[in-house]
Amino acid sequence: MTPDISTLVRVFGRIGVLSFGGPAAQIALMHKELVEDRDWLTEQQFLRALSFCMLLPGPEAMQLATYAGWRMRGTLGGLIAGLLFVVPGALVILGLALGYAYFGELPWVQSAFVGIKAAVTIIVLQALYKVAKKALKRPMDWMIAALGFVGLFALGLPFPLVIAIAAVIGAVNSADEPHAPVEAPMKPRTLATVAIWGLLWLAPVAACAMMAPAFYTEIALFFSKLAVVTFGGAYAVLAYMAQEVVQTYGWITPDQMIDALGLAETTPGPLILVTEFVALLAGFAKGGVWMAIAAGGLCLWVTFVPCFLWIFAGAPYLDLLAAQPRLRGALSAITAAVVGVILNLSIWFAAHVFFDSVGTAAFGPFTVLAPLWMSVNLIPVALAVMAAVMLILLKIGMGRTLLIMAIFGLASGVYAF
Repeated sequence: MTPDISTLVRVFGRIGVLSFGGPAAQIALMHKELVEDRDWLTEQQFLRALSFCMLLPGPEAMQLATYAGWRMRGTLGGLIAGLLFVVPGALVILGLALGYAYFGELPWVQSAFVGIKAAVTIIVLQALYKVAKKALKRPMDWMIAALGFVGLFALGLPFPLVIAIAAVIGAVNSADEPHAPVEAPMKPRTLATVAIWGLLWLAPVAACAMMAPAFYTEIALFFSKLAVVTFGGAYAVLAYMAQEVVQTYGWITPDQMIDALGLAETTPGPLILVTEFVALLAGFAKGGVWMAIAAGGLCLWVTFVPCFLWIFAGAPYLDLLAAQPRLRGALSAITAAVVGVILNLSIWFAAHVFFDSVGTAAFGPFTVLAPLWMSVNLIPVALAVMAAVMLILLKIGMGRTLLIMAIFGLASGVYAF
């Protein structure tokens, strides 16, 4: 069944507005809308598309929506589906980030964020458990996850290098597996597609490099690079992004990075919209509200235009790609490495939430986080325990839990104002 454009807009508009709860919830919502309720995709087509999108850098749920739209109505359908998945959340993030920039330093706002940060640490641990349960099925998977964690946590290796090494290991170890049966590929226009979308992606980057202040060039180049290395979902790349935007560029503080994730968790759309929040705060600090809006818009452009490039160039070859044993092996290894990446992120978050002072300690070639144990803050520790009870034992939804924890955090800091 091929829907008309108005129906496509209505369905994907609803998906975009209701896409809370991270990739798993978003994929489940799309499965219900596209496979169960409307029969726009078969079960096999949906799962094959999901596997393909997980091979790509970028938010897999947004790319799955784009693929589904492309499958229904070509490039226009893909644009409609992809944009409607992103735009509602991006507008909400814009409002939240500007409000945070103006009012985030107020004591009562900071107190509310203590509760949100505590809940975020539990949310990240849940993501770690879910990914590990799915990814670590063989001794090789456990080894790759351990190596990924040590590389990031103790050796300070770049995130893209960790992912690249995992992909190579997975591809080499899967060379002898059989090919899956494939269908004939749809007629592609690959070169034209790559040229058009590559130009759309890189033209603003080049313009910034030639004409704009250095800050815009840094935003364009950094988030373009992030768009290429975000394998394994947003949680996987957050540790790398946090390290760069906090330590290398100095755009935001560790507390602001954690606040950014907490706010992104409460909004619809892909979690990778946390990049927009970071760019908006960085721009606001550099030059006020208009520089913030420009930086946020530039970040969105170089983050999501590549997603359309990957889908529109690769979708005609989906069946052929999904059958390749080396690619399947690379995906499996990347997913295993992501477990180590998220573990590193979990420790980084917990250290900055639960301790007032966090340094580093060196042991030969290894340099690790070393919080000052006497600086432990018992209020966020207690709030994290409460968040764990609500999320894990009582099965309260993520949005409601974050709201409740914000209220508890506000109550815990009432003395400050």
